[in-house]
This record gives sequence, C-alpha cells and structure tokens, in this order.
Amino acid sequence: MSSKLKGFQFNQQSLQLNYEQGKLELTVLTPGIVHVFQDHGRARNSYAIEGNKQQKTKVNVLDKGDHVELETAQLLIKAYDDEKLDVYDSLGNPLIIDYRGSRQPLASDLDAEHRKTVLAEGHSVADELHHESHYYEVVKTLAADEQFYGLGDKTGFLNKRGYDYDNWNSDVPQVHTEATTKLYKSIPVVYGLKNGHPYGMFFDNTYQSHFDLGKESEHYYFYSAIDGNLDYYILGGHSLKEVVANYTYLTGRVPMPQKWMLGYQQSRWGYSISQERVEELAEKFEEYELPIDVVHLDIDYMHGYRDFTWDTKKYQHPKEFVEQMRKRGIRLMPILDAGVKEDPDYDLYQEGLEQGYFVKNPDGTVYVNAVWPGKSVFPDFGRPEVRAWWAKHVKFFTDLGTCGIWNDMNEPASFNGPLPENLEFHDEEQISDHRRMHNVYGHNMAKAAYEGLKAETGRRPYVITRACYAGTQKYSTVWTGDNQSLWSHLQLSIPQLTNLGLSGFAFAGTDIGGFQADATGELLIRWLESALFVPLFRNHAALGTRYQEPWAFDKQTLNIYRKYLNLRYRLIPFLYDQFRHETQAGLPVMRPLVLNCDHDPQARSINDEYMVGTSILVAPVVTPQTTKRLVYLPAGEWIDFWNHASYAGRQTIVVDAPIDKLPLFIKANTILPWGCKTMHVSDKPDQIMTFRVYGECGSYMHYQDNGLDFAYQDGEYNEYYVEVDENGQALVELTKHGYGPNYQKIYVETADQRLEFNYDEKSGECKIFCVNF
Repeated sequence: MSSKLKGFQFNQQSLQLNYEQGKLELTVLTPGIVHVFQDHGRARNSYAIEGNKQQKTKVNVLDKGDHVELETAQLLIKAYDDEKLDVYDSLGNPLIIDYRGSRQPLASDLDAEHRKTVLAEGHSVADELHHESHYYEVVKTLAADEQFYGLGDKTGFLNKRGYDYDNWNSDVPQVHTEATTKLYKSIPVVYGLKNGHPYGMFFDNTYQSHFDLGKESEHYYFYSAIDGNLDYYILGGHSLKEVVANYTYLTGRVPMPQKWMLGYQQSRWGYSISQERVEELAEKFEEYELPIDVVHLDIDYMHGYRDFTWDTKKYQHPKEFVEQMRKRGIRLMPILDAGVKEDPDYDLYQEGLEQGYFVKNPDGTVYVNAVWPGKSVFPDFGRPEVRAWWAKHVKFFTDLGTCGIWNDMNEPASFNGPLPENLEFHDEEQISDHRRMHNVYGHNMAKAAYEGLKAETGRRPYVITRACYAGTQKYSTVWTGDNQSLWSHLQLSIPQLTNLGLSGFAFAGTDIGGFQADATGELLIRWLESALFVPLFRNHAALGTRYQEPWAFDKQTLNIYRKYLNLRYRLIPFLYDQFRHETQAGLPVMRPLVLNCDHDPQARSINDEYMVGTSILVAPVVTPQTTKRLVYLPAGEWIDFWNHASYAGRQTIVVDAPIDKLPLFIKANTILPWGCKTMHVSDKPDQIMTFRVYGECGSYMHYQDNGLDFAYQDGEYNEYYVEVDENGQALVELTKHGYGPNYQKIYVETADQRLEFNYDEKSGECKIFCVNF
C-alpha cells in the first residue's frame, strides 16, 4: 500500500515525517546516532538504554521536493514516500538503503503434509512468513561487497552474511552448530561494512525478532519482529571502531572489574557436592603450583536446589569454610538459578508468594513449571520491587564472604515445556506478558544481583549471567553457555567471543575445555592457549564427563597448562589496562581483526585469530594434530613473542606451533606491562612493575588503582607514562598520583638492557637507579 510523504515538522533535533498511513520520527542523539521510531501502541521504555543520551548537535533539514533530508556532521538521511529511508555517510557513501522491491521467500517443495512428517522426525523447518497483526519487517538493500558482524554470541563464523538468526533467549541442549539460530542471549545490534564503509543498527525491541542477513536473497537483508514498536538506532562513524563506540555509548560500557576477576577460575558441576571435594581441589592446585583465584560452586552446594541456601549437611560451617578458602587465596563463586522452589516451608517462596512477586497465569494464579528444585515459580524481575527484594537477599552470600553471583537458567529455562506467551509479567510498573519480557528476564535478574552486591559490599560486583539482552554488560559478565568438548566448539569460540565484544560485552568467556562431552588433553591445551587473553578465564565441565583439571591427563599436559597459567598472570596488568581503555573508549578488549583493520579486505572474515587491543595478535591452533599454521599479519611490523623474529605485515606466514606453543605476535615498538609471578591476585597493591619493550622504542600509559572498589571514579588512581626512544633512553613519569600506594620500583626491559627506576618520595619522581646489560 502506497503511503505518500505529506509533510514534516522539525523541532530542535527531532524530525517528524507525516505519511498518509502514519508518522515516522527521526531523533538525532549525536552526530553519529539517529533514533528511528514509529509508534505501534507498545511500551516505549528501554531496558538497554539508561539516561538521556542526547547531545546538542547541529542538524540541517531540507525539503528536496520528492524527499526530505536530515544531515549531521556524520550522517545524511533521505526520507521518501512509503516510509523509505536511505542513509549515507558524510562523504555521500551509501550505508543503509531501504529495499524497494518485495521479499521473495526461499523456494521450498515442502507442503503441509510433509511439513508435519519432517517436524515429527525431529528435523528443523524454516519458519513461514508471519501474519500476526503486529508483525513488521525492515528490509534493506544488500550490496555485493557487504559484511555483517555483531548479534552477540550467535554461533557460526565471524562474518554473518548469508545466515539467519532469531532473538529469543533459549536453553538449547543440542550440539550448537553454525546452523543454530538462537541461544541464550538476544543482542539485536548488527554492524555492516558496505563497500568498505561502516555502519550499525540497533533494534531496541524485546519481542521475538529475526535477522536474515542475505540468506533469503542476494539482493536484500531484513529484520522482522512479531510485535513491538518500530524502534531502532542508526549508528555512524568514520571507522568501525567509531560505530562500535557509538553503540556502547548508547547502551553502556563494561565497568572496571575487580582485578582478581581476570585470574584463573576452575569449575565443574559436581565440585560442590561436599566441602571435602572443594578442599581437595584447592590442595591439588597448591601441590602442582598452579595459579588460581576462583572456584565456582554449581547447584549441589544448595539445600535441595533452593536459592539463597547452603546445605549444612555437606558444609557444616559455610562461613568458616569460605574464610578458610579465602586464606588459601581462593574465592568461591556460587550459582543462583531463576526458578524458586515451590515449598511452603521455604522463606523465599513464602515471601514472594505473600507479596505477589511471582509470574502469574492469566487467571491470576501463580505459574508453576519445573527446574532443578522440582516444581518452581519465577520471580517477576520486570518489577522494580521484585528486583529490590531479590537484591536484599544477596546479603545471604555477602555475609558468608563469597565473591559474587553466577546466574543460570535465566532465559528462563524450564523442564516442563517453555513458559506460555500469555503469562502475566510486569514491564516496570505496567502489566505485560511473557512475549515482551522474556528476552530481558536474565537482564533484570543480573541487574538485581549487581545492585545487591554493590549495596552490600561497596565493591565492583562480580555477576555472571547466561541469558541477557543489549545493555546487560553494565551489570554482568557473560559466558557462552553449555558448549561441548569438541574441536568445532573451540573453533566457534573465537567468532562468538569477538562478536560479543563488538556487541558491548567486553568481559566474556567460554567454558575452557568444553562443558559437555569428554575433552582430550590436546583439546584442553589448545583451548587454554586460545583463551589466554579471554577476560573470563574459566575451565568448566559437566557432571559425568571426563575430568578436565590440569592434572587429569599426562605430565606434559600439566606442565603446559602451568606454563600458560603463569603467562596469564604475567599479563593481567596489561589486561587490566585494556579494561581501563574500554571504559573510556567503549571498545572491546578481545577484538576481531576487522575492528582494527576495517580497510583491509583480508581481515574481514578471519575466524581463527583475534587481537587484544591494537598491539597483540593471537593465532591459536584450533584443529587436532596440527603443528604448523598459517597466520595473517595485518599492516605494520610484527614480532614473534617467543623468539623475537620480526615480520612485515599485510602477508600470511607459516608458523611452527607444537603443542606447547601458542602463535603470538606483538606489534613492533610496543611496550607491555609484565606482572610478577604469583599464585593469586593479591588485594594488596603491587610494589614492583616491569615494562617490556618489543622493538626499538615505544611509549605506554599504564593505569593503577586499588583493583577492588569504585574509588577510581573519584580520581583515586595513578597513571604512569613509560617511554623508550630510538637510542635506548628511557623515561618513567607518574603523570597522575591520585592513589596513595604507588610502585616503589619499576623496571624497563629492552633487547639489550634492563633499567631500574626507584620512586623518590620527596620529588614524586621515578629516577633511574641502575642499568643492567
């Protein structure tokens, strides 16, 4: 149906386009962010975006006769009849162009009778076009040279072109493959490179939605949703980095973690079966001299799988036990599930029931399904009162001294079939339904845990969540869920984690070694090597699978494992610096090559390498019985971490990669902080720091704070500027001294000398003490 553009009104930074069939609103938030909105009668509040993100921006609006133009310093949007929008960058390069034709669904010979048979046999069938009254779709023109990234941790390759995906948080027990369209998270942000020019779109709609990124047609891609307002953001920028930074400005940036959160973490469903089992684990790490900071406790520590309980038959004195483990340098991280056991003698259930805090059936009765505790009910986390109630119960854990909360089963998952769509949930104070609130259930649960931990401890909360929505990165770390001990899942982990980073989740991880199935020693080592710079550095396995602790295999496996744990701890100061940069620039720590090199066509579809910041390139071995691999080096000069051999960029090289070697390259003239060897990350400030120079010269800004609380936000931090010139002359300056404890001794190591700097209390300067050749 044709809908002519009849006129427009422009007020400050908002343009209202008046069509025969309705209105379309374009609101400029910044020069690189424009909000597109059409009211479909649904709630407008956002769970992803908090606070006013609009900045004063110069905007030009012109009536061109057959269309209206809105222009900022970075974007040009042309509005035509039929609600068509075409988006260009400031140089006139097309970015997002509405498709003028009609969709042509993929041809299929599947009739209704055979469809039933195929489904009955367990095969998947592509969804037919929706015809619900509130269904809508946004169809854009697809260029021959166009790549897609983002979408959170969807499986498959880095470049999502040619595939389709669903946004409906789902616990998928089957083996995850590149054909898996939905998993635990819904993060509907997509980035594109059209003929090398970057852009992004964020669709802020919590209802079930779908992306087809060129699977159906080589001429278009589209987004569709079963319900909700038309509500999306156009993201511009001169580079892909700027586009990603605009997205994280909009939805929020990962806060600084506590420093120990970057240490090694060990987990297995089954450890928490008894206090003795956990103690035995700690003893083994000590015996084999393996660094560790956290042990995770899965569901067995609870009393009958009840949330906010601890089984005192398995642990006679939980608080004393937690304290004993902490003295050994190990923090304990308990799991918490979304389903609350239906039990009249259980205080949490009784409180929630009396207050009306659980999800209800349409007739007003409390909805009951089954999860680990058996019959279970579900807190209505969309209500502020319920989040506050849940947050207060977090005191149970903080009183015991545990280090955070690991949220699981919060898609929400259930054992007796999925939750019905017509259940009564709350959307803040308004009554809503499951269709609207499903994809933000995990988000709201994570927010409640974050706020409870922050209020009780005053420290940076450690929350992990399996399910989430865009913006959850402000409150929680994530992991990619129930992967398997398969080489294919090791291969999937790199594009999953790098796309999560592009989608705002700078602190993410995957279960090292695989959660389900049985790892081999070779797979475990290659996975550990691959995860060396992954922020959430956790080995996790399922009950009943082969043990995959470092000592579970042969001596060689144990020794290599120890080597890479020690290396990880040396690199924690660098990773911590990267998180500081992330909070300021909004860019991920772990990056696909394309983020740093979006003008390099070779970098746009590399699935088995990643970068850390801009100076480290990691090229893991992700196939069995492989001792050599090809490595693509982007522009610049690169230095082999192990033997210091130098290579020119923009070429592919052959690298030796025996089982104990992770191919690792440092950009020439880079300075890296190098931490002291340690078994645990200490809460006490470091006294010594070393800076290593890769190449002939370089400069580096290093960050230091107490690694625990939010005092850094009030300026309680130090910054050190380290510089080495071409003649080997070194300089260390404490450029900001807002945090009392500072390094008393700093070493700068070049290829041929080791310089020692001592801090002078009187002058506040770092002065060279001696030079070692």
